[in-house]
Amino acid sequence: MAIAHLAFLTPGNYAEDSPLQGLEDTLRLFEHGEALGYQGAWVRQRHLERAVSSAATLLAAATQRTRRIALGTAVIQMGYENPFRLAEDLATVDVLSRGRLQVGLSAGAPPYGPLLGGRLFDGDAQAIDFSHARVERLRSNLRGDFLGEDDFFVESPAGRQRPRVQPHAAGLVERLWYGGGSMRSAQWAGANSYHLLIGNLNRGEQTDDFFAAQRSQLDLFHANWSAPYAPRVALGRVIVPLDNADAATRARYRAWAALRLPRTLGPQGDRRTLFARDLVGTSDEILESLRKDPIVPQVQALRLELPYDFSVEDYAQILSDTARYIAPELGWSPADAGPGAPGGHCPARAADTSRPSSITAIA
Repeated sequence: MAIAHLAFLTPGNYAEDSPLQGLEDTLRLFEHGEALGYQGAWVRQRHLERAVSSAATLLAAATQRTRRIALGTAVIQMGYENPFRLAEDLATVDVLSRGRLQVGLSAGAPPYGPLLGGRLFDGDAQAIDFSHARVERLRSNLRGDFLGEDDFFVESPAGRQRPRVQPHAAGLVERLWYGGGSMRSAQWAGANSYHLLIGNLNRGEQTDDFFAAQRSQLDLFHANWSAPYAPRVALGRVIVPLDNADAATRARYRAWAALRLPRTLGPQGDRRTLFARDLVGTSDEILESLRKDPIVPQVQALRLELPYDFSVEDYAQILSDTARYIAPELGWSPADAGPGAPGGHCPARAADTSRPSSITAIA
């Protein structure tokens, strides 16, 4: 099966003393990906780190800087969120994007909940439901059903209105994804009609083999799919081509991969986390690995998982080399970026000291 949809996932990191430049560079990277023909641009949401803490806010800005590319979150940890207020934010972004938003979600208690304490929670956190029900509450809000009895209205300066989450983003409930990685998460996503995000780590519940574990999760997802619309699976792999990197950058990429290799040699920790190897090499070497990857033929959507704390120039080179040398060999064709789009180059902008960026023109 050919890859029809190519996307990338960026961590959106920035230096402690220059968050504006880092966030601006992330937006410029989205523009660059669109110009190269990528079909999707996703951002990680991370808390208490030098990263994107509010994916919806960043993607709202991205809606005004892009025209075609899908914009995704991977993933929003619902334990940190209010399902009603998040629904309002996501619906606003989807409307601004003209229906391009893809929402990746996960359930569970927030990892830093005990540290945050009263900064996050009102009352006893032990009484809060952090289960999948919290994800379902978000979807219920996004459906846009009218609230209250039929004769209940809210009074507004704009007139009497039936209350519901506004703006209503038609179709967004069919663009919700769940972060997989275990048999339970894959089964739940399929049974509850959430598309599936899988990547370069999962849990070795029945095997020490990464690919065998991921294939079992994928099969379970499809077996449990329950919606009338088609299920979608987006496969993430760390892909770092060397082709147009200079000698020093190549050496840095290889050293980075070598430091991460030990974690791929067996299950890690009590949760038996399995990691796939990072694909760092020439385009021919990476293609050889992807053709041996037993999951690739099972999907139509491939997502580059960009490394943390690389420079924006590194990211641009990785995206460009993948789009030019790797993805076409897997059957991919670039999307039409639209009339006037400068293929392969980040759109030039007039100098603007209020929006500094280390990118002037990415080739």
